[in-house]
Amino acid sequence: MVKIGLLTGMEETFPLAFMEQVQKQSGGRVAAELIRLGGSRQAEGCEYALIIDRLSHQVKYYRAYLKNAALAGTRVVNNPFWRDADDKFFQYSLASRLGIAVPRTMVLPQQRVAEGVAPQDLRNLVYPLDWNRIVDYVGFPAILKPYVGGSWRHIYQVNSMDELLETYNQTGELCMVLQECIEYDHYIRCLCVAKTNILPIKYDPVLRQYIVEHEHLTEEMGLRIEQDSQRLNQALGYDVNSIEYAIRDGIPYLIDALNPAPDFSLYSLTRHYFEIVVDWMVKMALEYAEQPRELQPDLRWQKFLTS
Repeated sequence: MVKIGLLTGMEETFPLAFMEQVQKQSGGRVAAELIRLGGSRQAEGCEYALIIDRLSHQVKYYRAYLKNAALAGTRVVNNPFWRDADDKFFQYSLASRLGIAVPRTMVLPQQRVAEGVAPQDLRNLVYPLDWNRIVDYVGFPAILKPYVGGSWRHIYQVNSMDELLETYNQTGELCMVLQECIEYDHYIRCLCVAKTNILPIKYDPVLRQYIVEHEHLTEEMGLRIEQDSQRLNQALGYDVNSIEYAIRDGIPYLIDALNPAPDFSLYSLTRHYFEIVVDWMVKMALEYAEQPRELQPDLRWQKFLTS
């Protein structure tokens, strides 16, 4: 029997619905189950044709296991090698090369480096930073946030030079980006499955709440957001993702394109969107599990790095 493994954490509604629907839609040809791990040998085989990864961004052992599983021939969603390479600053650079609107963004040196780094190791850094040059480009209000990270941690809005310096001086070893704050008219979170299935949902980032409102985008805006999201997923190689846009004056600005383990909870999505996402995930999983893994270059974005 073909087997799909699910690597997940505390979430309950999505894994249960996913496993039940895999059994139902495959007619018993494919089984889906939670993976159980207790130490892994080097170069060992893997019993799963496909693994859905929902947690390795938080547990390093899981990431090590997934890379070994991929080496053994298992297809992993999302690619564990690429997930080690991505960051939020890169996403804005990539999106710019794809012609997608992005807020003005700069990546900053860490406020403090790790213990043991000698002063001579920092000879390439300009010090002190030219904050006037940085602010002249980004402007105020601005958002200061980690260049890698998630779950809304360490994200700050700053409205003046004094606020920026005070906040930056508390970020320690975190590498941060400073980004133009888009004062939006409309905010969208797109759930993406199999790269091209795009579900744009109205979202409140303050309340962190999905809003069930089916006709919230014009046909033109909906098409633009769908196409931008598809191009980002293709370039990043993400099969599963969530992408956020802040719409200002008719322009959807990319806010976040790197959420390869998006919130799929019934209680967050509501029943309507939850059932759509589960169905998409099951159809993708069955297709991937029952066909040979495609041998494609991992660096799908390589062409965007050449002039």
